[in-house]
Amino acid sequence: MIQFLDLHKINARFEGQFKQEFQKFLDSGQYILGDAVTAFETRFAAYCGTQYCLGVSNGLDALTLLFKGYMELGKLKSGDEVIVPANTFIASILAVVNAGLKPIFVEPETDTYTISPSLIEQHITAKTKAIMPVHLYGQLAKMDKINAVAKEHTLLVIEDAAQAHGAEDKNGGKAGSLSHAAAFSFYPTKNLGALGDAGAITTNDKGLYEVVKKLRNYGFEKRYVSEYAGYNNRMDEIQAMFLGVKLKALDAANAQRRLLAKRYLTEIKNPKVKLPFYDYTLNHVFHLFVVQVTDRTHFVDYLESHGIQTLIHYPVPPHKQTALKEFVSLPLPITEQLHRTVVSLPLHPEVTDDEIRYVIQKINAY
Repeated sequence: MIQFLDLHKINARFEGQFKQEFQKFLDSGQYILGDAVTAFETRFAAYCGTQYCLGVSNGLDALTLLFKGYMELGKLKSGDEVIVPANTFIASILAVVNAGLKPIFVEPETDTYTISPSLIEQHITAKTKAIMPVHLYGQLAKMDKINAVAKEHTLLVIEDAAQAHGAEDKNGGKAGSLSHAAAFSFYPTKNLGALGDAGAITTNDKGLYEVVKKLRNYGFEKRYVSEYAGYNNRMDEIQAMFLGVKLKALDAANAQRRLLAKRYLTEIKNPKVKLPFYDYTLNHVFHLFVVQVTDRTHFVDYLESHGIQTLIHYPVPPHKQTALKEFVSLPLPITEQLHRTVVSLPLHPEVTDDEIRYVIQKINAY
């Protein structure tokens, strides 16, 4: 069986370094918000090209803290509208809702699957205060156009960069540095994945940084003195250590993902399978390689019968989830079509040439 993702194999090359870091962790006696978290924050901020980074508990909390931080700063208030992509993982929308804000769903472009900049303007109202693009599947949203719209209407831009660690625009700007603030997830399956839950925010806004730094830790101004009604959203020391090890290898791993994606793109030749758009720049890190097929069930069963595991990202769009039933009647045909037809193929740095060749052969024979 060709597994969709083999986390044990992906992490095996780091095992020796992980053990060394774990011993340092045990010897340090620091378990929460210690030197390792600070060191990772410094390195990840430098990697992304921002002045500030804060390690937090996970990607959803990172997004939620950003919204809460802007609310404490008076730049957002309860009930404000945030423009979001309709085609995304539900966590993006939950962050908006859980912060007491209103998501305004905008359809994606049919080639990149990311939010359509041309449709954003059609949804801006007097209540709109922010835009949250998602770099879905590892491909940057069209940030130049989105930022231009935001500047014209004086809107905040918050990147959901949970799937796009290391993606770069044409000017060399990395995901996490292309907006007012950004949120990352380090869930184990991500391109930069922890060995548990973890996340981060990046920004150049010192005021936001200082507020969120307090919010993630009970709102403490100093120990046991809360300036804000905060949360417990801290990154663990051990995850910061593991992430620091893996960060050194991220660019090489992303380059390998692009090479594998290019093989799929050039060698899969089956009109029944629609391949994803890629302009062969660094703006895509292929967290996922997502194709579209009309009869998804049949296609998935066919590959499974030949020992190829696939996954679906995602089977149910956010507005059709029971948790968000107030949005169920929204007319979002492009989003619904994508969620009916998308299939993710195996692609990660440890996939072998033989495995890729086999997947391509079986898809071409479909």
